[in-house]
Amino acid sequence: MTSSTRIVLASRPTGAPTAENFRTETVDLPEVGDGQVSLKTLYLSLDPYMRGRMSDAESYAEPVEVGDTMVGATVSEVIESRSDAVSVGAVVLGYTGWQSHAVVDASSVRVLDPEKAPVSTALGVLGMPGFTAYSGMTKIGQPKAGETVVVAAASGPVGSAVGQFAKIKGARAVGIAGGPEKCAYLIDELGFDAAVDHRAPDFEDQLKAATPDGIDVYFENVGGAVAKAVLPRLNLYARVPVCGLIAQYNDTQAPEGPDRLPGFFTRVLTKSLTIRGFIQSEFVPELYKDFLREVAEWIDNGSFRYREDVVEGLENAPDAFFGLLEGKNFGKLVVKVA
Repeated sequence: MTSSTRIVLASRPTGAPTAENFRTETVDLPEVGDGQVSLKTLYLSLDPYMRGRMSDAESYAEPVEVGDTMVGATVSEVIESRSDAVSVGAVVLGYTGWQSHAVVDASSVRVLDPEKAPVSTALGVLGMPGFTAYSGMTKIGQPKAGETVVVAAASGPVGSAVGQFAKIKGARAVGIAGGPEKCAYLIDELGFDAAVDHRAPDFEDQLKAATPDGIDVYFENVGGAVAKAVLPRLNLYARVPVCGLIAQYNDTQAPEGPDRLPGFFTRVLTKSLTIRGFIQSEFVPELYKDFLREVAEWIDNGSFRYREDVVEGLENAPDAFFGLLEGKNFGKLVVKVA
């Protein structure tokens, strides 16, 4: 019998999550049944959406129940199989969460080819974050040659992909990131045309200088003060794919100050803006195969780059997650479990 070390949701957070919201425990796993596989987790993905799953507020997905294993995508090695479709020793992409081992139906995993790309990329540039960028830009942003695309949280796995997609389409890419090091990375390594530091005291002036012709596509990952600065820069017929609002995830009350909603809707009307929230899974049937093929080709020919921030040890997942919500990660955040 295989045991699994797992991190469960111990309580729902109020405001920013803390260590008290998690609990580590060891459990025995069931025997592997027909059509099932036993998995040893190699890598765990940490992503901002997990903060929403810790809450029982209305959302696009069911919350994690208190006492259940925290959710998350994983790359795992098959250590036992009772499925003809998945063999022992295969490396697979699954959704087994914050735990060291799991027993799941073989139909719920996808076999990866380590020869095509490092397996950890299935959690980032060739996984959900990369597909979020690809689908949001393809279906909503639709950048055209010569347009200006601005993306928040630009050094992260979604934002960095958005900017590179924009460049491939012939658009001008402007990234918003936190700190000089991340801004330099966007320009020097990823080929963005400009980068703006949202922590700088002159952030709004920097944004104006970086977008002299306004903004045609704004890929929203952050919300808050960044979105407030971007709104006046949006051009006629600008498109805004809304992917995330990480600046607001820990809020417990409405922000102080005047009601800005009337001004927001005035801008939507007068500039004929398209603002569309989306969850990447809605586009999987239509776009996922094209995404895997195209991005793998771009990585192979060197036209597409990525960065990973690897944390060692499952026990360090909570602290790494807290840092993620504060923007401390640099690149796609993954936990190396085994």
